[in-house]
Amino acid sequence: MEQRKIMSLGRSSLVISLPKYWTQLAGLKAGDIVSVAVGRDRSLIVYPGLKKEKEMSEITLHIEPDEDLFLISRKISACYLNGYSIIKLVSKNYFTPSQQRVIQKTARRLYMRIMEADIREVRLMTLMDESKGSVKASVSRMYNVSSSMCHDALTALKNHDTDLARSVYILGGEVDHFTFFLSRLIRRASIDPSLANDLGLDAIDCLDYQSLIYNIKNVADQTTNIVKHIIMLEERKKRITDRLLEKLYSFGHNALSIYEKAFSLFSGGDLKILSEISRCKSQLRKIDEEIATLSFTEEKSAETICACCALRDSILRIGDYAANIAEIAVNRLYR
Repeated sequence: MEQRKIMSLGRSSLVISLPKYWTQLAGLKAGDIVSVAVGRDRSLIVYPGLKKEKEMSEITLHIEPDEDLFLISRKISACYLNGYSIIKLVSKNYFTPSQQRVIQKTARRLYMRIMEADIREVRLMTLMDESKGSVKASVSRMYNVSSSMCHDALTALKNHDTDLARSVYILGGEVDHFTFFLSRLIRRASIDPSLANDLGLDAIDCLDYQSLIYNIKNVADQTTNIVKHIIMLEERKKRITDRLLEKLYSFGHNALSIYEKAFSLFSGGDLKILSEISRCKSQLRKIDEEIATLSFTEEKSAETICACCALRDSILRIGDYAANIAEIAVNRLYR
């Protein structure tokens, strides 16, 4: 990093010189205009010329006639996450009906619009203004959806309510929307100082929020797994015994309590919450062992035993992901 001495110009102005190699690289000369912005760390960012609105970045993907559907969806998602606002897909022959369906499904998941389409070309566009986004508010909404899913999934488990379970399953798609939106925003902010400044983020914020989003999504995924097993048991007319069901219900609420405490800590809660989280986490392991023993003595059906194992695993994982969030929160307290 070069050092520059501040010089006085007139009675009130202070100036520094610009590095010659940078002016040559930017094609600047005496009399040209530059734009400046103040970063969150009080640094000064200098842009060559007048700072213009950024043009929408575009990419073209060439799709083979027999290309794997998952690969098509993954390519579109990767382009979206890397900040492309316009994604053009071109088929070497024509899009098969299954390829058209996966493109439409992926576009809906990413909140992208199909602006133009025919049998050989599809043009997707996102109209999102990244600088107007709020990472903190979006993360809070994402957490609220996932927490609500956990509450309702446990209620569905206790009451054998498959309609409620199906509603929870559908809500998982909303968490996916938040995941893609926030991941795109954070990835862009990590390489664009101007956007990071608009969003009020620094490099550590980007890392912490990315980890937080990953753990919230995993909690939602495990909740989705719980309701899938609830639906499966009802469809096969199998039921977990009342005693075991009550244990699982209490077990799930203990994990949910850890999740709520962890997010509260991340949002600025008292560090004393960490002790409560640690205590609840230890209790969770003990309760899991009790349920494991009980499931093999109470249940006679292999299907219900397997379902209990899956439910236990998902609830334990929710506790683990919640503990990860608490770790992120503590690290932020000592920045």
